[in-house]
Amino acid sequence: MRRSFAFKCTLLVLGWVLVAIAALQVPAHQFWPAAFLGLSLPVALVLTGGLAVYWLLRNWRVALLPILMLVLMWPHVQRGFALHPLHLVPSGEKAAGQKVQLLSANVRIFNVYAQLRDKNFSSSRKLIKWLAEQPADVICLQEFYNEPRPSRTNKDVFQSVRRIGPEAHRTPFVSVTLRNAIGAEFGLAIFSKFPIVHRGTIHFGKLTQNHAMFADLRLPSGDTIRVYNAHLQSMSMDERDIVDSYSSKDGLKAKGVGLLRRFKRGLVARSRQVDELVQHMQQCRYPILFCADLNDLPYSYTYDQLADHLQNAHATIGNGIGTTYNGRLPFLRIDQQFASSQWAIDDFGVHYEIPYSDHFPLTGTYRLKK
Repeated sequence: MRRSFAFKCTLLVLGWVLVAIAALQVPAHQFWPAAFLGLSLPVALVLTGGLAVYWLLRNWRVALLPILMLVLMWPHVQRGFALHPLHLVPSGEKAAGQKVQLLSANVRIFNVYAQLRDKNFSSSRKLIKWLAEQPADVICLQEFYNEPRPSRTNKDVFQSVRRIGPEAHRTPFVSVTLRNAIGAEFGLAIFSKFPIVHRGTIHFGKLTQNHAMFADLRLPSGDTIRVYNAHLQSMSMDERDIVDSYSSKDGLKAKGVGLLRRFKRGLVARSRQVDELVQHMQQCRYPILFCADLNDLPYSYTYDQLADHLQNAHATIGNGIGTTYNGRLPFLRIDQQFASSQWAIDDFGVHYEIPYSDHFPLTGTYRLKK
């Protein structure tokens, strides 16, 4: 009786895995509740692993079922918890080919607002200085902020284009979505040590802070590549509200409906945005590097559509969860770097030592295959 019940539970969990993976293919603008099934996939995969161990101790033939499922779904396991302990950065002949080092980060408008800033703009100065001093060939920034001229209150702290761009021998391309009363610029930015031969923006219908940009770069090898920088729709959900909603029944009643409404709105918007991005990339004839604040998890339609066409840097060579969100909500990897199949990914990492924004910066090293 016990074995029969355990076997039925095993089949149920394996079915759960398959349904959850299928749900990742459903765009939220067609059926948004499917997202909850997709988000449940890590739980189903963990249970599958537990069942594999359980049956190995009791009946190895039955154990083959969950083991086979894990083998077949290993790329989905790697999305949530990557395992590449033996990966080494290539050297010598193995490292032949044009390399590009890409740094990306959501810089949270360099903490310019009063509720974000600290004394003497210390974190703002440190972050801009750190970015300017990085050896990266290309830097892509979301929630970018720049003051073209020194201001009376901020002086020259936020002249970020000048410092990360020309002073660091990089060409700037800023996609400005908003200018305030003092002429300060908000938007996205790409900085490149390579010549920019073509550039453009993707508005997603209306140009807001949530949009995408691209730049075609000419490498010393003579190859042309395309770099995308995107900031997809946020949930507009305060993390304090999220914590309150699951801390108590009263918190859930007070915050739950509003959070669900915003959650749905974000899902629907991102599903349309990623569809437009993928369509745009499919028309590109150059090798692609893509970086973004996706505002979505690896078990989502957004990530799944990108992973269907590109290789994710962390999932390909990284280790562990790869958390990128620097806030009260743990284990969130919402910032990503992807590369098309023409690239080999030599190195990738998250800069946990740089805590000046609510997102940690990422750096990847990519090599064009010969």
